Amino acid sequence: MSRALPKYNKRRVAVFGGAAAVALSGAVIAGTALAGTPAKSGGAAQARTLASPGTISCPDVAAKLPAVPASAQAEVDRNLALLQTQIQEAGKRLQTTVGQGGPNFVNNAILGPLKDKRTSTIDRIAIAIGRTTKPTGLDSLATCTLNASGTGAAGGGAGTPSTAATRQSGTGTSTAAGGGPGTISCPDVAAKLPAVPASAQAEVDRNLALLQTQIQEVGKRLQTTVGQGGPNFVNNAILGPLKDKRTSTIDRIAIAIGRTTTKPTGLDSLAACTLTK
Repeated sequence: MSRALPKYNKRRVAVFGGAAAVALSGAVIAGTALAGTPAKSGGAAQARTLASPGTISCPDVAAKLPAVPASAQAEVDRNLALLQTQIQEAGKRLQTTVGQGGPNFVNNAILGPLKDKRTSTIDRIAIAIGRTTKPTGLDSLATCTLNASGTGAAGGGAGTPSTAATRQSGTGTSTAAGGGPGTISCPDVAAKLPAVPASAQAEVDRNLALLQTQIQEVGKRLQTTVGQGGPNFVNNAILGPLKDKRTSTIDRIAIAIGRTTTKPTGLDSLAACTLTK
């Protein structure tokens, strides 16, 4: 299931190194930018997408950034959030255009425009950081791929899931964030939602974006608290508070949908996340 996210501020995870987007991730994902491990988008793969859309996977930009100056953090976060939105929009278009066009339709109508948008957004990130020292080579992260198998992860995000990767439909994982200390993985909320009424779409999108932000924030905390506390530190100081935040956010999503149609139930079971070493 895919969702279009508007531009929302995200607090980016500055340094993530483990398996995750991204994902947040895809992160990512998810009402989501469908995500997958990078796969070739050649004729055979695209032929399969005419029957089954598959998933879009993009390289993880957040993981490739240098330390972000405080003065550039807000702008970088906005554009990292926009990368997620762009993938989610492309994922939605992938779903709604099944069966359209010829063998090159996905490349020409979806992946190509997505690359152009990502190139511009990534450039803005580099320029924002570059007011001190501009990072180079980020434009190589603009190209996304299609995985027609329907499994994998993507995010603003992760191609081969890494730091802030948004994991979307197919894996059951919404976002994974982390690095050396491990990877935090959370259930994919967007994939479990029913059809969202148009009147609730914006609010649902905002809260889906917030779920990604929350995971990215704890991924950063996981990195910066390595070695602290006892054996239960991660559960008590990171996973527990994350569950509480996700519970509230998921409840807002259910309430928004329930204003005009049947309120979805059982979503609170998606609040708990896990740590994988």
